[in-house]
Amino acid sequence: MSAGQTLAEAVTEATAVLRDAGVPSPRVDAELLADHLLNVGLGRLRALMLGDAPAPEGYAELVAERAGRVPLQHITGVAHFRYLELAVGPGVFIPRPETESVVQLVIDHLQGAAAPRVVDLGTGSGAIAGSVASEVPGAEVHAVEFSPFAHAWAARNLAPLGVHLVLGDLRDALQELNGTVDVVVSNPPYIPAEAVPNEPEVALHDPPEALYGGGADGMELPTAAAESAARLLRPGGYFVMEHAEVQAGWIAAMMEHAGAWQGITTHLDLNGKERATSALRAAPGRTE
Repeated sequence: MSAGQTLAEAVTEATAVLRDAGVPSPRVDAELLADHLLNVGLGRLRALMLGDAPAPEGYAELVAERAGRVPLQHITGVAHFRYLELAVGPGVFIPRPETESVVQLVIDHLQGAAAPRVVDLGTGSGAIAGSVASEVPGAEVHAVEFSPFAHAWAARNLAPLGVHLVLGDLRDALQELNGTVDVVVSNPPYIPAEAVPNEPEVALHDPPEALYGGGADGMELPTAAAESAARLLRPGGYFVMEHAEVQAGWIAAMMEHAGAWQGITTHLDLNGKERATSALRAAPGRTE
């Protein structure tokens, strides 16, 4: 990119650079990087591109970073998730759009509930817990995160929303809430040990502890999350967990075998993939 370029010329060139680098959404990312510097909003940015507004200083450097497959959110410091704007950066998993449908399952289940108690196991940036806290009036939300780095990002995001955040292991955290929780939700690490993600943004920049679920099949942490959910939930309480589409059958079988659940259901995401499984906590001695 050369000095004296207009904003429109610079964004067009940046789009080509990002496309050549294999970035999945080159035009959108080029515009978002420009708006990160100008802070005018995409509508105003596109209006400016119709005239001869100059390209912002430092734009070429940001485009080069993104072309190197540094995640857009690490460059801008922001991830958008449902109605939230989350602070993110190195050391925390960047929330994915497909997880928004998991949050919707929780919100749909809680329609009409008065002061429900909700626990998010493995909160990462706080996307799920923060969304529930902001979208479910009167909810008492607790969140658990094991990584000190991710916990620091979650604390920044969740403190304004009144979420009770603890640094701990989802396997044994929040013992004081055993048997009293209305909803447990989790997006635990679940990638199998040998399944290295294809996208450089994920493979090189998302923290490994947020990706790999443990064991060859990636099922150690999802299994632990289900066990903790059974411990925390009251009878009739609701559990929903995100997982890889190939794990749907394993998750359902694992929960069936545990004998603590009824109404085990697999849910599709917006792309039609088996992305989440839910169930109700059975009363002691009863499953169906």
